[in-house]
Amino acid sequence: MPSIESEVKQEKFQSEFQKAAVNILFTGSWLYNRNATFLKTFDVTPEQFNVLRILRGSHPKPMMLADITCRMIDKNSNATRLVEKLRVKGLVKREICKNNRRQVDISITDKGLNLLTKIDRASDAWQSTLKNLTKAEAQELNRLLDKLRG
Repeated sequence: MPSIESEVKQEKFQSEFQKAAVNILFTGSWLYNRNATFLKTFDVTPEQFNVLRILRGSHPKPMMLADITCRMIDKNSNATRLVEKLRVKGLVKREICKNNRRQVDISITDKGLNLLTKIDRASDAWQSTLKNLTKAEAQELNRLLDKLRG
């Protein structure tokens, strides 16, 4: 298994903390790219997939755009654009709220739910990368990452 030093071609770091930060950023990018490659076969981006998963979690109750945005992994994603692309693909629908005409309700369609089911069935393949860790190691990694975020 290659070290972070060999991956980024850097022999020394200022500190173990800097090395950890570089390692987290590098590994996050590596994992994102693996996920993006996997999701590309389903014609969705990781950000679109994130929106679909959020909407599935609230299904059948629709959500407002602000609520979707605050639950997204990447807070800098343009949720409006993502929802529109998913709407064009028929994976989500937008409707004006009957009780508040200024509110737009967003919900996942049956087509979107079916796509997520297909992705779920195939996800073991790309998640196999994480199988390099034991369950206990994955739990410890989660604990450490939660601790890092404070």
